[in-house]
Amino acid sequence: MNKELFTTQPSLRIGKIIEVSGNSIRIELDNKITELTRSVCGQVYSVGQIGSIIKIHFGRKILFAYVRMLRMQSDILAEEGKTTILPGDDKRNLEADLFGQGIWSNKTGKLVFARGVETYPLPLQDAFLCLNDELESIYRAAEDFKEDKNDPMVPIGNYVGGNNAVCRANIDKLFGHHCAILGSTGSGKSGTVASILHSVLSHKTDGKKISPRIVIIDPHGEYAKAFKDKAIVYKAYNEASTSSTPTEQLKLPYWLMSSDEFRSLVIGKTEFEATSQTNMVYQAITYSRLLSSGLIENVGDDPMGEANDHLPKAGVTEEQILNFDRDKPIPFLLSEFIKHVDKVQGRKAGKLENLTPSDSNRQKIESILKKLKVLRSNPQLGFLLEEFSSSSPKLETILGQFVGENSDKNLRIIDISGLPNEVAGPLTALIARLLFQYKLWQTREEREKDPLLFICEEAHRYVPNHGEAQYKEAQEAVRRIAKEGRKYGVGLMLVSQRPSDVEATVLSQCNSWIILRLTNSTDQEHVSKFLPDSLVGLTKMLPSLTRREAIFVGEAAALPSRIRINKLTIDQLPDSNDISFVKGWVNEPTKPAELKNISDRWIGEK
Repeated sequence: MNKELFTTQPSLRIGKIIEVSGNSIRIELDNKITELTRSVCGQVYSVGQIGSIIKIHFGRKILFAYVRMLRMQSDILAEEGKTTILPGDDKRNLEADLFGQGIWSNKTGKLVFARGVETYPLPLQDAFLCLNDELESIYRAAEDFKEDKNDPMVPIGNYVGGNNAVCRANIDKLFGHHCAILGSTGSGKSGTVASILHSVLSHKTDGKKISPRIVIIDPHGEYAKAFKDKAIVYKAYNEASTSSTPTEQLKLPYWLMSSDEFRSLVIGKTEFEATSQTNMVYQAITYSRLLSSGLIENVGDDPMGEANDHLPKAGVTEEQILNFDRDKPIPFLLSEFIKHVDKVQGRKAGKLENLTPSDSNRQKIESILKKLKVLRSNPQLGFLLEEFSSSSPKLETILGQFVGENSDKNLRIIDISGLPNEVAGPLTALIARLLFQYKLWQTREEREKDPLLFICEEAHRYVPNHGEAQYKEAQEAVRRIAKEGRKYGVGLMLVSQRPSDVEATVLSQCNSWIILRLTNSTDQEHVSKFLPDSLVGLTKMLPSLTRREAIFVGEAAALPSRIRINKLTIDQLPDSNDISFVKGWVNEPTKPAELKNISDRWIGEK
């Protein structure tokens, strides 16, 4: 081990502290540094690079800080409205944020590191560069906090500027306390998600390979390629496809939906959603589930009958009817739902002989029936709106799609590409709520054996910061996981290219962040609001990050750092590469036979 590590070598001195304000320090650079570089032991070190680490010796302690800014003294004076100084007398000031402290032991050759600072430096103390070997020791010391034989530290990349030291994430905190992966288009966001999942799927602890339960909502059908032999891909609509990746038909029947989710589906997006229409749907669902539970009598087919649509069966009390939970996943017949809306509520709208085409209530009833008919005629929604029968899957079979045992295929990809937005919202809400309810009804012992990670790709689509009617239910479902999931063993990973468009309430629940290149200033400002004040300076480097580079901060990170995500082979990457216009346009235009094949796939004839 190098005995020169963490010593006050004169060649590493860069300047003196001139101001201390909380965790922020200002350093006046040495006049001898003319080109902002220092050559030490044959290696050239840059001085003042944003995000680089410097050290301050304080007795036996060593304080560490991130460089936030490098600017001239005259600029600072101008901001403060003071008299400027002559160019020859100008000084270069380096501003940095303290983040940790440590004690180096020459006997053990180890650094004992702790986050936070107990002792603050004083003005006129010297500041020093950190050697690459020292940086590696800092990172290794920061990661050395294994609590038991079950090692939660999973390698996800390497530290930039840290002698290529391995960066490990604590997956207990990364997933258990929720996380966000953010980055502009082309920054390597999908590749980062895939890289982390590959690392988790291959991780071993106490000599055993782990069997994670991971469910990912895939809106673009890009992740199947990356996990061919490690995932089961469920597709909501198995249309003809040229993809070589096998898929299974998603089983997610309508009767699993809550009354709000079902209402959102059959009424649709509208700013003027009629309260009466909402009540019609709620009443019909309540009736249908009560009937299926055997608690009430069937109203029959007579539209003019006087039978009470909630008439209890013998032995069933009115209190049981009133306290009935209409949102329980009790199978019911769509035909009974339709009959209740059409006949029972149609009767309530007025006597048939007095109804006219202008009758507003009847128009609302017809609107619901028409929308439901259109939805049921759409082959893309067959998985959702097929009438319940004795051969329909049971609740445990449906849950098994997401968390059931299936050899080594622990990742479950829900491919919803091609679905219209008006369905994608309620569907995402249904899956998120179903998984949360599953954990809610487990015992504490069952939860500890079966933690679950829910990944929401394109999170700005399902939990937008500016709410839309079609996403309301998805927002509520994901929001509940964000707020309460950690208590029940449900982790949340939000993935988005536009963090400013993701609901702030949900984003603020994430305690770890992997932030790739962000070029939009609004997104950069939005992200900085959720980071501790001492780390805001790191966001200044976001526009300049290269592909696969990221800022890793939060509870799961040993240290807030600039890292390079592990590189994957081509077959491990998602199918998210941009289409090359040049490569495409060297080909001849599409021939009639090819157009026919595409048309046939489009209308479902192939």
